[in-house]
Amino acid sequence: MSTATLPASPVLGDLLPGTRVRDAALVLSGTAFLAVAAQLAIPLWFTPVPLSLATFAVLLNGAALGPARGGLSVLLYAVLGLVGVPVFADHATGWAFASFGYVLGYLPAALTVGMLARRRADRSLGATIGMGCVGAVIVYAVGVPWLMGFAHVDLLTGLKLGAFPFLAGDAIKAVVVALLLPATWKVIDKAGSRTS
Repeated sequence: MSTATLPASPVLGDLLPGTRVRDAALVLSGTAFLAVAAQLAIPLWFTPVPLSLATFAVLLNGAALGPARGGLSVLLYAVLGLVGVPVFADHATGWAFASFGYVLGYLPAALTVGMLARRRADRSLGATIGMGCVGAVIVYAVGVPWLMGFAHVDLLTGLKLGAFPFLAGDAIKAVVVALLLPATWKVIDKAGSRTS
């Protein structure tokens, strides 16, 4: 039996007309969305990592824009912050802060979520929740080790500061993404069947 890979499916961004201009507009829009979402942050007194909507934006960008455009939107966001544009949570810039590892984790998360969306993981509630959880775990996998090194703490303390307090919020973000994307695809499929 052959185990051929599934053909790539379109993501929402592919449905817009155009090519290069569309792609550039989507990347810039994804970067702007992430920059705004990162500013919707709540500092927590017990950890140097703020609670923000940045992970939500990363998941939505990856899934809606696909791996290339979603990844580029996150890369542009990171570069802007590194060169001094205050796009990171709490208007932070540069790399010398405890939560910068999460910014680094956004890129592989967006790429992975985008690849999963290309395999239709954004079409059903359960698959989309799973896709969102995978993206969040990737962010933690990069962010927590950075936090541990920056704050000079052990793994358990790093998890207490940089993962455990955010699990419920990231689960909610994954559910919201799962409510948005499959519903959007249903509307698009219904509209397409009416025009056929």
